[in-house]
Amino acid sequence: MIQRFFLFALSSLFILSSCNSKKDENTMILNGHINGLKKGTVLLERYIDTGYVAIDSVRIYGDSNFELQQTIESPEILHLYLRLENGTLLDDRVSFFAEPGEISLYTKLEDFSNPNIEGSKNHDLLMTYSKIAERYKGRNLDLIAEGINALRDGNDSLAAAIENKKKTLTSNSYLATVNFALQNSDYEVAPFIMMYITPDINVRYLDTVYNNLSDKAKNSIYGQQLETRIAEIKEEN
Repeated sequence: MIQRFFLFALSSLFILSSCNSKKDENTMILNGHINGLKKGTVLLERYIDTGYVAIDSVRIYGDSNFELQQTIESPEILHLYLRLENGTLLDDRVSFFAEPGEISLYTKLEDFSNPNIEGSKNHDLLMTYSKIAERYKGRNLDLIAEGINALRDGNDSLAAAIENKKKTLTSNSYLATVNFALQNSDYEVAPFIMMYITPDINVRYLDTVYNNLSDKAKNSIYGQQLETRIAEIKEEN
């Protein structure tokens, strides 16, 4: 009887330990600091369908440091929103690529939406891609200005040449995006940028990236969404 009880207790302990281990593996611990904030509530949000939904929150009173924990089954974009003590909601959000493990976030109250984030490989890669995309965006704005000036001066041939440059620039930006995704196909950021940053890219590029994703990336939230999107496009065509 004692032996049977011992074996039952041991098996229960093993099951509990396994559950806790799995929980720890999927837990994101977000350690944050908002310089200048004395009182308020930090809301952790997920974008669902057409709006932001709060999934956790922490109240700050006197100490600008905070900690939030969340189970992350698959790395995804989450958001921080700030409600001040007087009930005012800041217009800006902090968006970051959440993944299991410890993530640190530092920002300022007066510049809330420009944080320094460490501990998320997917977020680091997303920031690297954002710098690439910004360069193409800046060049495109320059070409738009040049095109307006050409039309204003009545130089139609120059305006047409600039328009061709814009098309080439767009193609190059798509190729840069595809190359970036292929180079980082082990990470969930790859299907994310194909799904949400270049949604109107040719389906063959979407296919190329999807077929080169790691199994982990394919089975992620954004990998599954990308697979569905490709199937929808092919069905429409």
